[in-house]
Amino acid sequence: MTPIPHETARLAGELRGLIGRLHRLMRQVDNADVLTPSQSAVLARLEREGPATQAQLAAAEHVRQQSMAATLAALDELGHLARRRDPNDGRRIVISLSELGEKTVHGVHEHREEWIASALATGFTEEERGKLAEVLPLLRRLAQHDDQAGGR
Repeated sequence: MTPIPHETARLAGELRGLIGRLHRLMRQVDNADVLTPSQSAVLARLEREGPATQAQLAAAEHVRQQSMAATLAALDELGHLARRRDPNDGRRIVISLSELGEKTVHGVHEHREEWIASALATGFTEEERGKLAEVLPLLRRLAQHDDQAGGR
């Protein structure tokens, strides 16, 4: 592995910290009074990646199947999930978002975007918003780096 220059490592640390802080802020903005972070993560994953089994969701979220079962039970009780038998293996149950689950996820996204738009409109100049827009392609590339590097 190529040695990483000190300035690059420092930049990486600052980016990690800022992204973490923004992530925490986004969780506070959305359904904090209704959904737990685990429940929000499962709904977001189902919206982003489509239907999955309990085992697949547990593996993707890095939790035990028992923990995922509890999260899914709570989401079921709230009416956010739909379950059906896997057409290829009738023993497996495939979980997807219900209509209410889809509305909830879209509502969370809209609420987060409204919060960000308000912060940008009131806390940044037009020039600063332009600079942020210029950085977006670089951040997009950074977010895709793991895909390009083979998922390491």
